[in-house]
Amino acid sequence: MYLNCKTYFSYRYGTIGTEELVKMARERGVETLALTNINSTADVWDFVDFCRREEIKPIPGCEIRNEDAFCYILLAKNDTGLLNINRFLTHHLQGAILFPERPALEQVWVIYAYGMHPPEVLEANELLGIRPHQVNKLYGVKMEHHPEKWVVLQPVTFQNKTYFNLHRLLRAIGKNTLVSKLTPEDIARVDEQFKEAHVLEEVFQEYPYILRRTKEILDSCTLSMELNTDKNKKHYSASAEDDRIFLEKLTMDGFASRYGKNNKAARERVIKELRIINQLNFNAYFLIVVDVVRYAQNRGFFYVGRGSGANSIVAYCLRITDVDPMKLDLYFERFLNPHRTSPPDFDMDFSWKDRDEIIDYVFKRYGKEHVALLGMYSTFQRKAIIRELGKVFGLPKPEIDQLVMRGNHYPEDKIQRALLKYGALMENFPNHLSIHPGGMLISEQPIYAYTAKELPPKNFCTAQIDMFLAEKVGLFKLDILSQRGLGHIKDTVSLVKENRGVEVDIRQVEKFFSDPKVADKIRDADTIGCFYIESPAMRQLLAKLKCDDYLTLVAASSIIRPGVSKSGMMRQYIERYHNPTSIEYLHPKMEELLKETYGVMVYQEDVIKVAHHFAGMDMGEADVLRRAMSGKYRSFDHFNLIKQKFFANCKGKGYKDEITAEVWRQIESFGGYSFSKAHSASFAVESYQSLFLKTYYPMEFMVAVINNFGGFYSTEFYFQELKRTGAKVLPPCVNKGEYLTTIRGDVVYTGFIHIHSMEKAAAEKILAEREENGFYLSLEDFIERTRTHMEQLNILIRVGALNFTGMTKKELLWRANFRRKRMDKQPETAALFREEPVHFELPDFPVKPLEDAYDEIELLGFNLGDSFRLVDDDRKGLIYAKELPLYLNKKVTLLGRLVTTKDVRTVRREHMAFGTFLDERGNWLDTVHFPDMLKRFPFKGLGFYRITGKVTEEFGVYALEVMHMELVGLKG
Repeated sequence: MYLNCKTYFSYRYGTIGTEELVKMARERGVETLALTNINSTADVWDFVDFCRREEIKPIPGCEIRNEDAFCYILLAKNDTGLLNINRFLTHHLQGAILFPERPALEQVWVIYAYGMHPPEVLEANELLGIRPHQVNKLYGVKMEHHPEKWVVLQPVTFQNKTYFNLHRLLRAIGKNTLVSKLTPEDIARVDEQFKEAHVLEEVFQEYPYILRRTKEILDSCTLSMELNTDKNKKHYSASAEDDRIFLEKLTMDGFASRYGKNNKAARERVIKELRIINQLNFNAYFLIVVDVVRYAQNRGFFYVGRGSGANSIVAYCLRITDVDPMKLDLYFERFLNPHRTSPPDFDMDFSWKDRDEIIDYVFKRYGKEHVALLGMYSTFQRKAIIRELGKVFGLPKPEIDQLVMRGNHYPEDKIQRALLKYGALMENFPNHLSIHPGGMLISEQPIYAYTAKELPPKNFCTAQIDMFLAEKVGLFKLDILSQRGLGHIKDTVSLVKENRGVEVDIRQVEKFFSDPKVADKIRDADTIGCFYIESPAMRQLLAKLKCDDYLTLVAASSIIRPGVSKSGMMRQYIERYHNPTSIEYLHPKMEELLKETYGVMVYQEDVIKVAHHFAGMDMGEADVLRRAMSGKYRSFDHFNLIKQKFFANCKGKGYKDEITAEVWRQIESFGGYSFSKAHSASFAVESYQSLFLKTYYPMEFMVAVINNFGGFYSTEFYFQELKRTGAKVLPPCVNKGEYLTTIRGDVVYTGFIHIHSMEKAAAEKILAEREENGFYLSLEDFIERTRTHMEQLNILIRVGALNFTGMTKKELLWRANFRRKRMDKQPETAALFREEPVHFELPDFPVKPLEDAYDEIELLGFNLGDSFRLVDDDRKGLIYAKELPLYLNKKVTLLGRLVTTKDVRTVRREHMAFGTFLDERGNWLDTVHFPDMLKRFPFKGLGFYRITGKVTEEFGVYALEVMHMELVGLKG
């Protein structure tokens, strides 16, 4: 009788969790249950899984609505019916097409509300649902003429009256209105709860054929699809055997290129991996990745293959990755092993400019019927909940802000208490469908067999299921990700070719690893702009390690992660790195397993090694630990069982309890933040590529960083770094500049894109006219040819884009305004004869020395020249960042420009911070602000600070422990 049940995947409507709904059914002795979320089948596979565990027959379906208007309920008779429902949903959701009044769907039951259609017009698969409160309307209706058309319809939307109130609040959030303004049509009836079967039977006792027909409909539906079985594209070529042969050929061709012909150990590993890949039916998966890589290569796109796939020597031979697993001792079992219960994946990083084309290629290559981007769910979290509920309760913004900041303090105000009460109930509810950062699904059967698809803003079809449900179904994701670091590399290579005529082969990473100048860059932590290694924390770590080689950089890429650093293991690693002979290992076995990382668990692989070799767990169990550690495992009951087995195994091996506990503590400390060694190695390869370009082509590299608008720091600090390379940085120029920043020799023209108030269309018109008819000859020539509006013209003059005329800005502004006003009075037609400019004498305009700098700050957001000349400070008693080693443990004062801050909490939950500044000579300064000093001398936004403190040193890295700090003003 339960043909219309919803969960909270009826976004901003239902209040019942998927598993909770099934447990409610089990408690009531329900044998068959239908899930019908509004315009969604998002959680259908969790529902199916939970029902089967409880021996309840699941019926997947959907409730169709046009906006708030109920249309009908769809129930899948079988697997084909579900596919048809998903296809139907997809067609209308993607096209924003209203659902039809009556759908034509095969293998699907369609249930209308009572009164929507007379029973005599209905098709064989169409029914009318009668709700309990409508039974009295049946008196006088000649139902015996069509007894097969009537079924019981008892919607289940919320648990009880409390959750009915939460439903009302969710509806108000969804409709962006006050809860007091909701109408009865906006919300569900209060009786949409899980009523006992005997209650419903009593209501319908005079209509036994309705009860009987309802049971017949439930009995007629059967879903046969098995979960956790491979649903991916079966073959890349004509057959599985052809895939095996083709993959082997491509791999052995690549093997000869990577290793030559005589590397016996590498050859044995290749053969072993190919055997396992074939046994586990992964040939097609590898070939699809190779296909994507080759398309990228043919298009000249840069990419990095990472993820656990980088543990594979086959992937290395196929040039999916540039990480040599033999060199780094990466074991294949981390990626694929016979015990693994979950699908592995490749992460393929592309430039943010190229990624969409790669995604488009996959859709076109494998067909929209079989491809979807992976979905994910944005969930309600505490601060957002308070803000949303505050609005629907009608609270003023200051009161909402106060509630957000108040933490767990319970207010006395009745409305505020209600807000926090219902807010706690809806925490972690799904809010809306979002897009996984890069996951793509490629299925053998039409993708609609498993999910409906929607069309978010980027116009790529996105599955309604997330990565956990895709895995439960048996679909492996291929991650097509984007990052701006690859854009830096690609654009630098292009700029070097254009500006210097030099071809750079950026894939020669082995050469970069042994380059002494690149090693110097890392050792000096001169890494601003370089992928993954430019943050203050990372630069400090590199300096503390005196890192100058690839393997150390691989380790650094992992120990910087919060899981390692917060546990105290990062500091321990640095100490042991500098003094390896003093290491006391927890146990001889731990020394054997972790000698490479000085007894510290740095990588996910280390956890698997310890679980397998130290605790005696099999690879499948060790993999559960690894997945739980990386935040990709949802079964905490299973995880707790694994934990119990870990301790039991260790006890059986005779380890002391305190040793076992410490080993487990180190495993737990990784949390959701640790990296696989293959990830770190892939990142380190890209870091080396960036470092090589920064070392030998620093100007072009920084221009590329600026033009990709991505990095740890804001754009102005990359311009500062560009000036440090010796480049002459000039303002935008209508004759020599472009929309993006350009370099010619050692002269750089700032791009028009950086002018805050510049209209893109105006800039493009200026550039197109110059391209067609040549350089602008004068102010008048520019105005005549572009007819730039006065406001935009004034902006261009003030930013320096017309400096080529040789006139001062004030003279240009005077003449431009005079000329433009005259033009406004004339029709916009081309003149037959060029009019001679009017000559007149202008007075001498006073020029203030800092005027240009302030114009640049206003229009660009930063000054292209020396910003420190704006500072109103006498410089008395100052030292510079490079001089800190001379003043260890002494009190000094510096002048610094704030770049960034990092807030942290102490063990006592007090607020402290780390600061990063630039001094007047362009060198970087790190500061430490302990809680008491931070309270007395807080940061007051970006700007220049006079800082006094004690010079400290740790592992050769100097910082300033702040004792006094004040914001310094600017000159008028």
